[in-house]
Amino acid sequence: MHIARYALDECVHYGIIENEGSIARLQSSPLDGLKRSGAIDAPSAVRLLAPIERPRVFGLGYNYVAHSKEVGKAVPQIPVLFMKPSTSVIGPDESIVYPEDGENIHFEGELTVVIGKKARHVSAADALDHVLGYTCGNDVSDRVLQRRESEFGCLLAGKGYDTFAPMGPVIATGLDPSKLGIITRVNGAVRQNGTTADLLFSVPELIAYLSRYMTLLPGDMIMTGTPAGVGPIQVGDTIEVEIEGIGILRNNVVAENRGSAARG
Repeated sequence: MHIARYALDECVHYGIIENEGSIARLQSSPLDGLKRSGAIDAPSAVRLLAPIERPRVFGLGYNYVAHSKEVGKAVPQIPVLFMKPSTSVIGPDESIVYPEDGENIHFEGELTVVIGKKARHVSAADALDHVLGYTCGNDVSDRVLQRRESEFGCLLAGKGYDTFAPMGPVIATGLDPSKLGIITRVNGAVRQNGTTADLLFSVPELIAYLSRYMTLLPGDMIMTGTPAGVGPIQVGDTIEVEIEGIGILRNNVVAENRGSAARG
């Protein structure tokens, strides 16, 4: 099942995408249950949004061995965690804003888990019972700032710019997160071609680990790490993250206009 969050006539709805492409509107958020309202919306009339509005976003570093090797890092013994602000989240076809003072901004295509039920002290065996579904994510990162922060054991600003967490296009349910193909393209050229079978810490292990220390809430999103092949983006680029069973998350890159932002 594919669940979409979308704008229609200045209102925001959730819906289930049917086989013929129409959208069966839900009464409320899928976090409250999949109750259909009876309304049917045409895909051509809607604009897809980020699957969850302003979620808490947990990120994983170095969760693929090949990626650790390509950036010269040791393979971690425990999950390497950070958080991205809710304001970093954008949806499909929204623009990634390249910072005015950015020097080396990278894409990172990632499988992203959407938590559906509160989780605290859950086992890996029971972890997937707390998952609503999965979406595509792009952990956009300022490498220069990230490395400066990392020297002192923190990681926030380099990952946390506004627009640095594209998500979408839908939440896919019923998938096996242990064997999904991930492809990232820049301007149509394949830059990453990986599989979640190579995750160092699996999705159930990540949920169990996080829930040991904090309560995971419905709507939380966990970006599970990126395969090898990360690289720079530039203004004018189009980035696509495609994950098997979910679809394609597409975003272009635009230059920051601080004068416009200040006026807003």
